[in-house]
Amino acid sequence: MKRLGYLFLLFFMNSLNSQVIHKRVLSLLGSPFEITLVGKDTIEINENIEIGVAEVKRIENLISDWIPTTPISEINRNAGIKPIEVSEELYDLIERSIKISQITNGAFDISYASMDKIWKFDGSMKVMPSASAIKESVSKIGYKNIILDKSNRTIFLKTPGMKLGLGGIGQGYIADMVTKLLKSKGVVSGIINVSGDISTWGKQPNGKQWKVGIKNPMNKNKIFAMFPLEDSAVETSGSYEKYVVFNGIRYSHIIDPRTGYPAQGLVSVSVFAKTTEVADALATGIFVLGKEKGMELVNKLPGISCIMVDDKGKVYTSDNIDLKKYKNE
Repeated sequence: MKRLGYLFLLFFMNSLNSQVIHKRVLSLLGSPFEITLVGKDTIEINENIEIGVAEVKRIENLISDWIPTTPISEINRNAGIKPIEVSEELYDLIERSIKISQITNGAFDISYASMDKIWKFDGSMKVMPSASAIKESVSKIGYKNIILDKSNRTIFLKTPGMKLGLGGIGQGYIADMVTKLLKSKGVVSGIINVSGDISTWGKQPNGKQWKVGIKNPMNKNKIFAMFPLEDSAVETSGSYEKYVVFNGIRYSHIIDPRTGYPAQGLVSVSVFAKTTEVADALATGIFVLGKEKGMELVNKLPGISCIMVDDKGKVYTSDNIDLKKYKNE
């Protein structure tokens, strides 16, 4: 779950050289979508916002598993039957997704859509599912059964009933692609915020960097740190609202695709990276891996930073973040 509630964009409306900030809040992809652009001409800014929105819709019709006419839906319908030829763009995205699965040891897995929905986080579940039901719920998941054929540019799901879902990386990819497109149109600065997947480029009109404020979800009334962003991205995965408690143990709605059991211990993971796609996928995988294994992985990855909050409200940072430097007094 991505929540704007503890990821806040902070910027000033100062103007320099007649540049202005224009922000539009929309509902796209079934989620809040914010696009903030800097420019001198309000008409041109609005035209560029429409260009960005069109790009979102284009990619949605490429990667959504909810729209029956998309290539992803076609791949899913043919699981266990035949390979499906796809565009280079989609092939490359799936290939990159599998690489994230490899480095997270399957904690991130785009075949999670094959999972049986046996966990309920709406208050209706009174007892835990049985161990056998949990095991069966993830029996069709497994990124190693996504067969890629580069020469023919095809995707084949080896197991009948298997499904792909790009929700854990797709929003980040969309943020990156909209950023790339608008930069190509000459937009010098802006922010794309796809329900907490945040991509930034350039600076504010006053010459200062954009800043993102990180909240501790266990103390939602206070921002504990503000981080500058310039040509970089951040994404937060969290579970502070959707969870269940059995026998005194808190189970989040973010489920480990390898075991079928909900992730435990953490309530939010914020990942900083050069691309939103990478931040998006890693945030999910790190959340599932947990504090020790997740932080160990982050500290091995160049250019990646991370902030974690556990279910007691304690904050942890990767080796390359000095929280005192960014602390919000």
